[in-house]
Amino acid sequence: SWVDRPDLVFPPFTPGVPAQLARRGDIFEAIRRGDILLHHPYQSFQPVVNYIQQAAADPKVVAIKQTVYRTGNESVLMDTLIAAARSGKEVTVVVELLARFDEEANIGWASRLEQAGAHVVYGVVAHKTHAKMALVVRREDGQLRRYAHVSTGNYHVRTAGLYTDIGLFTCDEKICSDVNETFKQLTGLGRAGRLHHLWQAPFTLHAGILAAINAEPREARAGRPARIIAKMNSLLEPRTIEALYRASQAGVRIALVVRGVCALRPQVPGLSDNIRVRSILGRFLEHSRVFHFHAAGAEKVYLSSAAWMGRNFFRRVEICVPVLDAKLRRRIVAEVLRPCLRDNTQAWEMDADGRYRRRPRGRARAYSAQQWLLGELAQAAPAPD
Repeated sequence: SWVDRPDLVFPPFTPGVPAQLARRGDIFEAIRRGDILLHHPYQSFQPVVNYIQQAAADPKVVAIKQTVYRTGNESVLMDTLIAAARSGKEVTVVVELLARFDEEANIGWASRLEQAGAHVVYGVVAHKTHAKMALVVRREDGQLRRYAHVSTGNYHVRTAGLYTDIGLFTCDEKICSDVNETFKQLTGLGRAGRLHHLWQAPFTLHAGILAAINAEPREARAGRPARIIAKMNSLLEPRTIEALYRASQAGVRIALVVRGVCALRPQVPGLSDNIRVRSILGRFLEHSRVFHFHAAGAEKVYLSSAAWMGRNFFRRVEICVPVLDAKLRRRIVAEVLRPCLRDNTQAWEMDADGRYRRRPRGRARAYSAQQWLLGELAQAAPAPD
């Protein structure tokens, strides 16, 4: 039986909805007005469901393409894709059959999708498909226009209420083209071209991350500001860690929020004096992968499906997407990264010996990043049905 201790139960909350989507309407029109950011679970996952549902019902939509890594035994998204395929739309789904804990569910969905007439692809041999993306192709004014949703998290309604993740809606032509080219690589339907903005594992992601890290020491040596803030699940890849050490030695200030395993050692004299590592353990599982580089004042921000691990860089299909809208870049830094660095109640900091400790906050006011975000974002308009 349940323990009768209401004081030990998290209070319920209603996730908010971005102002651009607060009223029901044409989600494609809303995306055309500007890129839209979703911060789960503080903001609702329902707009993602609406995006696929509207695409399935819209006679102007000619194609829907989506990756499926983890979705569960019951999924309104998969049911919607099946209905879209049965209605005659071109539906392409890349299903990862080796998603741990979800193998059986994914096999079942793949079978149902194929029976409905969808084109089901099982990824690339020896590489898990871990990228999170959904592309819609729509006929508008006699031309085809693409819309994309890219995310740090899975298309799984339940985990979207438990994991912190970032999703981005965009109709930027180059990003949508990159997403389409990635689907071409995965499906073999046509020759894939060069990508404009996306870094993609196992091809360009590792090199892109190293180049971004290695650009910061040049700024620091020239006496200019140099800064890296990165949030991820794990940090294990040796060359990436070595690049961070070199950046620290050059004077680059580096703040890392690593929820799980971290092979880097911070604050080692002469090696990593300028690196701080912390882990946030709270009500929600910290799952978003967000990378920020000062980049000579350009303040580049990336959203990724990948942690900085060898398997993600070299043995999986992953994507890393730049946030092109300056306002959204500032929002991500202010809403995702800085609150994690400010947290003094749920943060554990790593010492040079690899041990995690909670720092005494003294007389400082208690601050929880997750609790603050619940107050900031979950008090918006109730999520649509």
